[in-house]
Formats: sequence, structure tokens, C-alpha cells
Amino acid sequence: MKKSIATLMALLAMFAVVSAGAQAKPKDGFYFAEESEFQSSGWKDQVVLEVKGGKVVSAVWNGINNKGLMDKKAEAAAGRYGMVKASKIGKEWHEQATAVENYLVSSQDLAFSKYTSAEGYTDAISGASMHVKGFFELVKAAIAAGPLSKGSYKKSGWFYAKAPAFDKSGYAATALITVVNGRIVSANWNAVHKDGGDSKYVRAVKGTYKMNAKQGEWNVQSPRVEAALVKAQDPAKIAVKSDGKTDAVSGVSVTVNDFIAVAVEALKAAK
Repeated sequence: MKKSIATLMALLAMFAVVSAGAQAKPKDGFYFAEESEFQSSGWKDQVVLEVKGGKVVSAVWNGINNKGLMDKKAEAAAGRYGMVKASKIGKEWHEQATAVENYLVSSQDLAFSKYTSAEGYTDAISGASMHVKGFFELVKAAIAAGPLSKGSYKKSGWFYAKAPAFDKSGYAATALITVVNGRIVSANWNAVHKDGGDSKYVRAVKGTYKMNAKQGEWNVQSPRVEAALVKAQDPAKIAVKSDGKTDAVSGVSVTVNDFIAVAVEALKAAK
């Protein structure tokens, strides 16, 4: 009898711990998560959440890319994403993303699992026929990472700039900076070519743009500069030499002055 009671008490204690964990509310603040790699489509999705009173009051699903373009919502809203043609509900990506965001805010379902396929499609969200698993995985990752501390920028959002002219190699540098709660949380450096086609990053990945540098090809070095900007929080804090290079970022031998210039330009709108 005593053994049975002890077993029951242990089970009840375990249930209480599980229940408490399931009911735990996130702290107030802003949260962010980003995919670790670019998708085959060239996009890398992001999620931004705002929590007040233990509830998600705002959710934003967006993305950056390896194409040298603006953010995913901006491209979709401008008619350059192209989902509306393939969508069975006739909605563009940014419209469907908004439906998913609204669902999360209204349902508060941070552990969403109502998928109808392994790819992550669902029938539970009206106004969204695209797969949503990536969004909810990022929601979980953002909450797990904890709230972001307040940064120095007055505005949050996605800030993009492109160099006003092509350089002697035919490239114009681009910068897409993500700011959340006044903090730079993501920096995307790329360049587009005057003749069109793949971006500098994609060409470097494919091997059609080669430097044969000891520190790695351009697509290997550029993320190090991006990470340095996220750490510094201000492009002006990355010292650039007269030759356009920097000693401030380890493992970088490429010129960075073009990125610093477009990053400064992009962030003007955040100040």
C-alpha cells in the first residue's frame, strides 16, 4: 500500500512539473530567431515576436535572401516573389504570412503541431495554403533564446540599401539589416551585377566568382563581416584602412568598404 502511494505521489509530482512547464509563460520583451542556412529558394526565414503580459501580442514572419534583394515581405508586396500564381487560394506570400501571424496571436499556440503533411502544411489556418512548419519552429527557437536587450536604434524593421554605382568589376554592394528592439540582430551583405544574373554570394557558392584567398572564398568571408557588424552594432565601429580592407575582423582579407558604406546608408532609416 505504501509502495503504491509512493508511486502515485511520484507520478503526481512528475505531472505537476510537466504541467508547470507547459503553462510557463514567456517573459515580456522582443524575441528573434533566424534559419541557420539559406533554403534552396535562396531565402532564410526569420521570426520576430513581442510578448506583453506573458502573451504574444505581435508576430512577424519575414526573411532575408542570398540574391541581394530586399526582405521577403517587401519583395512579395512589390509582386516580385511570385507565390500568387501557384497559390490555390490566390494569395501572395506576405498575405499568407500575415494570416499565420494573426493565427499565432489569437491562438497563443506556441507549440503548434496541426500539420497535414511532413512538409508542414496545415488546414488549421484560414488564409494560408503554404507550409508553415518553418515559422512555428522559429517561434519555438525565438522563445527558447529569450528576450533581446534594448538597442540604440530608434526604429526596428528591415533596412536595405544598394550602392549607387557599379564598381570596376561590375558589382553594386547591397546591405539588408534586421533591427529588433533597437538592436541589429542580422546583417546580410551581398552585391548584384550590372548584367543581372546571380548575386556575388551565389556566384561565389557556385564557384563562378573566385578569389582563391587563404581565408576562403567571398561567400565564406562575407558572413564573418556580417557577424562583426551584429557584434559591433554600428558599421562605423569597424575600422577600414585606406585600401578598403580591415584588420578589425579575423579571417577577412576582402575589401569591406563597400559594405560599410551601404550598411551606413541602410541604417539611416533606423536612427
